Amino acid sequence: MTITQILVSLVIASLSSTSSYVSADQIFPTHLVGTFSRNNREPKYTIEFLPEDSPFHPGDNLESIVMLDKQGRRFLCFLPKEEEAKSGWTSTQQNISTVLMETDKQMKLKTPDELLQPLNEKCLVRQEGWWSYEFCHLGSVRQLHIEDGTKIVQEFSLGKYDPEATAAFNQTVSDASTMKERYHSHIYTNGTTCDLTGTPREVEVRFVCAETKAMVTSITELSTCKYALTVQCPTLCKHPLFQLEKPVSHTIHCNLIPDATTNEEVVDGSPNVADS
Repeated sequence: MTITQILVSLVIASLSSTSSYVSADQIFPTHLVGTFSRNNREPKYTIEFLPEDSPFHPGDNLESIVMLDKQGRRFLCFLPKEEEAKSGWTSTQQNISTVLMETDKQMKLKTPDELLQPLNEKCLVRQEGWWSYEFCHLGSVRQLHIEDGTKIVQEFSLGKYDPEATAAFNQTVSDASTMKERYHSHIYTNGTTCDLTGTPREVEVRFVCAETKAMVTSITELSTCKYALTVQCPTLCKHPLFQLEKPVSHTIHCNLIPDATTNEEVVDGSPNVADS
């Protein structure tokens, strides 16, 4: 939805109330400046209310709309022009390990596994309620219950790193329609035997680009005793195919409209007074 459509929908909503204008607090609560967006991949919009002595000077062909703030003051708001997305990626994203097999032949880039080398010999732990999950890069993944900070009282192995299964997986995964993120996968097999299936537990470790520190962000059971563990890794962002699109930021500038001076009608030099 474009910013114009967003504001038009607010206008329609406002017409059902007593005001014929869009009220600013229909977009933002009590403050006069804020940012709104439905998620972190859509454009973000900031609204800025400007005083009469310091107005915004719009460029050519900007749409505008009159809005009210909570004090009832009128503002003329200029809607920013939206730029078309420059990325060639569609909103449905995929496991791009197979794509890299061709692109790496043309680009002098480090492979995903080379970019993951800072994780070598490191273990990351995530706690989710009763359980903690320990991921050791190129080692193992364990499900643990820990008491007193360090005492392991219950433990399951979710798998050990399997380079052959990893290579086979990354060569065969091609279903882009079900993938929601760009990630690189490692497969861990031969975990503790599952009581329900009688087969060893397995886990797919999915590495994603993130500009914060390396950490385990989630663990999901895809099917009985088969898991997906997501690990964010800043160094993976050095490869352009793993980088997430950054949302575009727009500002809606709103100039204060001076109050119209109510002039008394004058007839024959005297104020027009209604008959009593």
